[in-house]
Amino acid sequence: MANPNGVGASVRRREDPRFLTGRGNYTDDFKRPNMTHMVHVRSPYAHALVKGIDASAALAAPGVVAVLTGADMEADKVGSLPCGWQIHSKDGSPMKEPGHFPLARGRVRYVGDAVAVVIAETKDQARDAAELVMVDYEELPAVAASTRAATPDAPQVHDEAPGNVCYDWHLGDKAAVDAAFAQAAHVAKIDLVNNRLVPNAMEPRAALGEYDPSSGEHTLTTTSQNPHVIRLLMGAFVLGIPEHKLRVVAPDVGGGFGSKIFHYGEEAVVTWAAKKIGRPVKWTADRSESFLTDAHGRDHVSHAELAMDKDGHFLGLRVATLANLGAYLSTFAPSIPTYLYATLLAGQYKTPAIYAEVKAVFTNTAPVDAYRGAGRPEACYLIERLVDIAAGVAGLDRVEIRRRNFIPASAMPYQTPVALQYDSGDFAKNLDIALPLVDYDGFAARKAASKAKGKLRGIGFSTYIEACGIAPSNVAGALGARAGLYESAEVRFHPTGSVTVFTGSHSHGQGHETTFAQLVSQRFGVPIENVEIVHGDTAKIPFGMGTYGSRSLAVGGSAIVKAMDKVERKAKKIAAHMLEAAETDIEIQEGRFTVAGTDKSLGIGDIALQAYVPHNFPLDELEPGLDEQAFYDPKNFTYPNGCHVCEVEIDPDTGVTQVVAFSAVDDFGNVINPLIVEGQVHGGIVQGIGQALLENCVYDDESGQLLTGSYMDYCMPRADDVPSFTVRYHEDQPCTHNPLGVKGCGEAGTIGASAAVMNAVVDALGDFGVTHLDMPATPEKIWRVIQDATPAMAAE
Repeated sequence: MANPNGVGASVRRREDPRFLTGRGNYTDDFKRPNMTHMVHVRSPYAHALVKGIDASAALAAPGVVAVLTGADMEADKVGSLPCGWQIHSKDGSPMKEPGHFPLARGRVRYVGDAVAVVIAETKDQARDAAELVMVDYEELPAVAASTRAATPDAPQVHDEAPGNVCYDWHLGDKAAVDAAFAQAAHVAKIDLVNNRLVPNAMEPRAALGEYDPSSGEHTLTTTSQNPHVIRLLMGAFVLGIPEHKLRVVAPDVGGGFGSKIFHYGEEAVVTWAAKKIGRPVKWTADRSESFLTDAHGRDHVSHAELAMDKDGHFLGLRVATLANLGAYLSTFAPSIPTYLYATLLAGQYKTPAIYAEVKAVFTNTAPVDAYRGAGRPEACYLIERLVDIAAGVAGLDRVEIRRRNFIPASAMPYQTPVALQYDSGDFAKNLDIALPLVDYDGFAARKAASKAKGKLRGIGFSTYIEACGIAPSNVAGALGARAGLYESAEVRFHPTGSVTVFTGSHSHGQGHETTFAQLVSQRFGVPIENVEIVHGDTAKIPFGMGTYGSRSLAVGGSAIVKAMDKVERKAKKIAAHMLEAAETDIEIQEGRFTVAGTDKSLGIGDIALQAYVPHNFPLDELEPGLDEQAFYDPKNFTYPNGCHVCEVEIDPDTGVTQVVAFSAVDDFGNVINPLIVEGQVHGGIVQGIGQALLENCVYDDESGQLLTGSYMDYCMPRADDVPSFTVRYHEDQPCTHNPLGVKGCGEAGTIGASAAVMNAVVDALGDFGVTHLDMPATPEKIWRVIQDATPAMAAE
């Protein structure tokens, strides 16, 4: 009998009742006796010297407990925020890694850079007093755009990074690519911008620092996707606190999308300040502060060229990208435009030669780091836009050129020319499922119907692939990671047969409390309501690398499987003892341990009880208890892939684009919970549509002021901006190297969607001679393109 709550079942998320009824427990919900509140004094200038700070008026204000500055932190020998990834330039030199202090020391480098904190009895008192802190700034020239930052006469963000260059990196075989272009019959070219984004998680960042003088223990409660990494980075490199004296707790977290992976200065300040003033210190960002200081995403300027033979077969690809890193290196920032971007430039295609160059520059803007997809959306967008252009250059249908160049399923495992080896995938099958799903043959009739209504209609394809399950440690280490990328788990059976699973992964919307419980329920027949999932507390979890890069199930879930393997082995020993049988004769079927060929069996509850009441155990052979730990470090990345198809309708009089249909066909390997998978895909698609049509983070290049610092200026997607999605997946190409056969689904929608939308928009505008339009395709931008093209068309 199939387990109704096991693997493959669409179990509703067990977490949702507490979230939907206001019973979540978020960082800002924590209230401690004698707790104080912290507000930052942030720079209004993008680049300035800090000549002096006068805090006397603030210190005299009602309720103020302390005003602390970078000089105070320097006196206490507080270090710089570390970067977790190192990149080397083409010449072998290491990247430039300027200091990034929690509170600025002598110089600020972007609007929002913190120079001081005010700590008071209430947040309102702290906010009022922060207005009284007088900072003497000497404004310096600023630069916000990466294109200007890379010019010889641009203002210098850091003295130790000449020309504002952090690194000038490359990947691939330049000579082979040059040879491919020399014999090309067709060459397609594109210049594009991958627009900068603000993450905008529902819950703003927050942190609460506590210090116990009797034990010397620090506790940080924070909105983090990976509390163990924060403990490691902050304890070892910033505050010098031994790990056994530092507890980091990440309770319920209201979304992250990558922006809560990183170690931020606010976390270090509240932890340090709590000891300094002898009271708990809480900080919670307001939304304006989040716009200014959360790590942003994307911001690439690229040129790409694709060489083809006379039949449209891809011969070689060359890409040059300029990446904006912002004012400082965020935790994983150097890896995003390099190893998480350029290694995916093969896409789903058998392009034999690829060469990519990436120059990363500092600017006077907020740091840029991982945002949902992290490098993979940038790669997919570039490739899929270029392939559409290549179809026009070669005189081929956009579907046909893709099909002609797909890596065949029979070629798996497939070594790409940009380091990665795909283990499984049937890219043509995704397309074969998608075409009838979207009624591709009927598109011409729909386009004609739209035209009759005075509308423009377009259809766009995006055949994406991503590298997920961020690991393995040996590969990541060779590529510059300064940490291992494994995961840990502990599976603990209690005497009554209930189970607690401790996982190093962290849930902030992914549904771990449901999916991970399904794994245990499937394996041992335990009712899902008797399985507890614990995460987010370094005092409870052995260790963990957190959640990002769609790694929770592929890496975290696999660690749980390995721990369950150990539990099963021990349970078989106990069952053999209880049933007076040989251990080799014990089989497990639907959660029951049975003596092969007999009707003698035990449930896991019986075995768990015996494990903790070992009255007649052979203790020299079998120790009490049923509690096992495991670490899992995968052999390779996982490679989710798919085909996304978007159909749009544009009103030429207003430039407004309506997404009228969106279908996604994905290969996620084995699927544990289809309902959760579909929800993840929906959310990802919405974010991809948001980037394509609405969202754009804009700085004034001269002053460095953020011009889109609120929802008045930064447009987020809403329910009426998207249609109902059609989502399909197939499971006949499981991952070949993890025990669950899963590939990951959390970022797929975002990775595939933007290119599909923009290909549809450009297709709709084809009659106006448009071959490319940069994101976001706002109504104004589209209207202007149409207006500019209309006189020329009339003249013809």
